[in-house]
Amino acid sequence: MRKLTTLLLPVIALLYPFLVYFGMEHVSTPLFALVLGAIWLIRAPSLLKQPGGRWMIAAALAYCALLAISGDTAMLRWYPTLISALLLFVFGISLKYGPPMVERIARVGEPELPPEAIPYTRKVTWVWVGFFMFNGLVSAVLTLWAPLGWWTLYNGLIAYFIMGTLFGGEWVLRRRLRATP
Repeated sequence: MRKLTTLLLPVIALLYPFLVYFGMEHVSTPLFALVLGAIWLIRAPSLLKQPGGRWMIAAALAYCALLAISGDTAMLRWYPTLISALLLFVFGISLKYGPPMVERIARVGEPELPPEAIPYTRKVTWVWVGFFMFNGLVSAVLTLWAPLGWWTLYNGLIAYFIMGTLFGGEWVLRRRLRATP
């Protein structure tokens, strides 16, 4: 059950733009809010243990409450912008109060991270900060001024392609840096 709930929020996040695109006319906004809020509550125990987890849960649940109360379907499109803003906050605050988020993630797989890797993880965290700023801005612009189809294409495919490119590019770079004597 724990594995299922751990996978549930990321899967919903991946599918969210398509659920909005295909479901806006068939599912009430308060029902969207209820399901989304329930998923965040299910994930809350594990998120509370992560840096910035409390802020993420609080902001997401506040968004869900506002969405449910207002019933405004246009608000459904703000969710990807909110998630980018939350991740920007978490990654950005980790640069100030350390260790950087990428270092924390790296230490999960390699607890004894070599000292020379620390500056690299800081730089990669800055790259992700830049991505979340860009992604949040594009998502907000599309929410405000673009047709739903464009919003769905960007938030459901293009943003994930960019993230995948960042992950893949960083992985290749890290392998090359480790191979360099």
